[in-house]
Amino acid sequence: MIVDFTSGHGPADVGCGPNCMNNLLVLLPSLRCYARTLHVFKDGHDASVEVIRVALSKALVPYYPLAGRLLESSEDELHISCTGGVWFVAASTSCTLESLNYFDDAPSVPHDDLLPDSIPETESLDPLVLMQVTSFKCGGYVIGLTFCHSIRDGLGAAQFLNAVGEFARGFAHPSIEPIWFSEVLPSPVREPKLPPPLLMPNYQLKHASIDIPAQKIDQLKQEFFHLTGRSCSTFEVVAAAIWRSQTQVINFSKNSIVKLVFFANTRHLLNPPAPQGFYGNCFSSIIA
Repeated sequence: MIVDFTSGHGPADVGCGPNCMNNLLVLLPSLRCYARTLHVFKDGHDASVEVIRVALSKALVPYYPLAGRLLESSEDELHISCTGGVWFVAASTSCTLESLNYFDDAPSVPHDDLLPDSIPETESLDPLVLMQVTSFKCGGYVIGLTFCHSIRDGLGAAQFLNAVGEFARGFAHPSIEPIWFSEVLPSPVREPKLPPPLLMPNYQLKHASIDIPAQKIDQLKQEFFHLTGRSCSTFEVVAAAIWRSQTQVINFSKNSIVKLVFFANTRHLLNPPAPQGFYGNCFSSIIA
């Protein structure tokens, strides 16, 4: 797959003063990273890239912290300097989405060609949001998004993208008013800084694409209902099926403890619950 990059620039620079964001989750080193996602659209038109660029600029007005840069104080507190804008890349390719099977085969997706990971070395601080829109020969397009995890979780990113989509469709304002960290979550009590562990686990992580047909999911739900008289969610069925299959393949000993870890939204567990529109980090790891 050959991608031609036609332009790269920041679509907006929303100025404001420094904004402290020393929320508990952003203090975690594990969240000081970038998350990357691809969003595939089968239909578009010649002006799609420019429409999205303008919509992104408009969305950054109510979501102004996303146009900033992270700054770290001498006390390890994170702040945002709301200047600099985000990085936007326009690209095109002669491929069709059909020739790539609409990216259903995740391991074969050319992520590096579709994600905006390269920016000019004009400054030492990276943008918090980078977006690339790649137009395909068939008329479809792919939005590649690189997002700093320190400032939002998956639900927050989805809310922001939904706002971009609404502006692209002609909305004057987003349907959900965004609410920033300091308006919801108080700063945590700082605990003494601990030294790093002597040894870090050498995790060998690999990507996997698992296709579970909808008919199989319905079958498992019915089997569970007949056995217990209770219903279960699609997530519960899929998690249980993958967990069972994985443990059978690895053939653990009978006394082995196998853990399933996933992340869950905790906005509703706050007291009071986080209001609609909060787009910061608010989740917890669940271990079963």
